[in-house]
Amino acid sequence: MRSTFRFEFEPEGSHPPGEVLNLVTFGAGKMRFAMPRFMISEHPFPWLFPLIAMLLTFAVFPLVYNIYLSFHEFAIFKRSLVYVGWDNWLKIFNDTRLNNALVINIIYTIVCLSIQLLLGFLIALLLDTDEKGFGLMRALFSLALVIPPAITGMLFKLLEDPQFGMIAWLLENFNLLSRDVPILATPELALIGVMLADIWQWTPFVTLIFLAGLRGLPKEPFESAMIDGASQWTITTRFTIPMLSKVIAVVVLIRGIDLFRTFDYIFVMTSGGPGIQTYTLSFYTWKQFAASLKWGYGATLSLLALIIINVAANLFIKFTKIRW
Repeated sequence: MRSTFRFEFEPEGSHPPGEVLNLVTFGAGKMRFAMPRFMISEHPFPWLFPLIAMLLTFAVFPLVYNIYLSFHEFAIFKRSLVYVGWDNWLKIFNDTRLNNALVINIIYTIVCLSIQLLLGFLIALLLDTDEKGFGLMRALFSLALVIPPAITGMLFKLLEDPQFGMIAWLLENFNLLSRDVPILATPELALIGVMLADIWQWTPFVTLIFLAGLRGLPKEPFESAMIDGASQWTITTRFTIPMLSKVIAVVVLIRGIDLFRTFDYIFVMTSGGPGIQTYTLSFYTWKQFAASLKWGYGATLSLLALIIINVAANLFIKFTKIRW
């Protein structure tokens, strides 16, 4: 005789609360087993558990361990962590290299963000059309976002090479800079050379966000302004920019946070040099971890960056009244 296999659920109320009794039939025999209610699909736990596990593993645990490390320091000769109390936190107030890194971070963030906003907005205005071919141009324009930042850094390191770099050749031909002056090895130019890579790669990202914002604007105010004889400059300054204020605020928030914690371009192109001219907070934190083996102080610097970003971001959100 061929055996049958099926699952059945008993009516609600015929078993203790919190459990679901499943009835399994094998031929003529029956077997009951209890399944906790939170394990069935109607309960939110099976759906939330993977997300909760990922948050605990990749967010909560690293944060808690970083806080623990900030009150300890790695003793090389003992090969163990030694409790140092608040020494690491007090050290940040007397660290001149940290002050230099913060200044470079602020300059890097403000300059790159300003140029990316300006270029992104202008390019978005040019691409905001339904004419044939512009859809392909928008797709090609976003290809730079696919390249990893480390690869972009290597690319611009070659382009800025004084011997065979294209950027160095163009600067010399336009009588702007001699090839005898290496861009990434000159203290006054090294940070600018790194900024070029960041601006080239992330301007398309800003452009796409602005383009999406422009496509979502109502057409009626612009048509009325054109009928009244308003110039393009007036339409842009009196209508387009004010109506894109929230979009601009979101771009500033996203790119500002990303620029403040930049690391890849610095590591690949200059390694913080020449000297400490391109030391950012993220790179200085990595140097404390990897080169100096000061794990406790490195953890303190990373928490300092987290505090600065969170405070600045929340103040910016409150000031611009962004709603998520």
